[in-house]
Amino acid sequence: MGAVRITTADGQAVTVTSTTDTVPNWATRYLGSWWSAEPTTQIDGPTVSADLDEAELMALADVVEQGNVETVEYAGAQLVVAQDGQLVTAVQEDRSLAYRWDEEWKLLRIVGTDETEIATAAARLARELLRAQLLDDGWAILHASAVTSTDGATILTLGDKGAGKTTTALTLARAGRQLLANDRVFARVDEHSVVQVLPWPSAAAFGFGLLDALDLFETVRTRLTSGEQMHPTQHQKVTDALLAGHREPLWKANGKELKPQLWPDQLTSWLSMPLATEGHAVGILYPQITACAAPRLTESSRGVQPGDFFDETTEDRYPDIFGLLPTPGDHTVLREHLEALSQQGLVMSHDPAANATVLKEAVARLGG
Repeated sequence: MGAVRITTADGQAVTVTSTTDTVPNWATRYLGSWWSAEPTTQIDGPTVSADLDEAELMALADVVEQGNVETVEYAGAQLVVAQDGQLVTAVQEDRSLAYRWDEEWKLLRIVGTDETEIATAAARLARELLRAQLLDDGWAILHASAVTSTDGATILTLGDKGAGKTTTALTLARAGRQLLANDRVFARVDEHSVVQVLPWPSAAAFGFGLLDALDLFETVRTRLTSGEQMHPTQHQKVTDALLAGHREPLWKANGKELKPQLWPDQLTSWLSMPLATEGHAVGILYPQITACAAPRLTESSRGVQPGDFFDETTEDRYPDIFGLLPTPGDHTVLREHLEALSQQGLVMSHDPAANATVLKEAVARLGG
């Protein structure tokens, strides 16, 4: 049996075990770039155990079939859930996956018939178990991107969808900052009234337009054509477009963009962006992208808003089907401390060089 211990910078931990090396290796690659991942022989605390096992899959499917069930969409596929006291059992027939969460033993069992599906689910749910621990310890999740300097001074970027949070983070990372988050970040106020930040590990999804604007499209395409693989959840249409050199955005039927997806470690190995594992916030940027505008600093009255905080009511892809997450906390103190940080608005365009210049000035004003 292989096992890996995933540990956040503040000491929260989950163990991932399997009879196949693929599962712990996958968890290491998916989570270990931002959180630590070390092989272990000691299995204690919250654990994800994931294996190829068709017989157990069928047995758990029978349990669900005989229970009082509800159906939800989870990770893009239908999932049927049955609860019996402290046991929650669920089946995703389309992906040949079954799950069982035992609250008493803090054990999440995953079985199926496809190694990639099992490994993906194990890494995702290991992250969910760590999220639960962090939230229970007073952390909150922000819709934000973040970059740090070598001393840990962190610049957060807040804004509505399309404001430029990811563009800001990647531009600053290419200019020498360490990337801590491109979409979500954990934050809390410590005993010294410092806003601490931790990363939210995930595959990195960037639109074709952003890759092109940052002059990264050919870098990604060259790696792909040489035989290297991107994240396996990437849609085949995206892979085909990259290989063919097509830069036009691709769209799902629901209007969402199909985006290239990189493993976290590929941000460094492919795109030369070092990653940060923790930091402390010193300022907030509020960008706005306007295609034909001249990039410039602005006065911003936006401020920190309730929608900048992420909770189960805004989770549309991974609902808390196993009841892992604690009751949402009060974000008043964190919000007050965020509001007290230095803040700067700015306008960016589709000119990456001009954006980099104005971002450098903005960060200097924030003291980052």
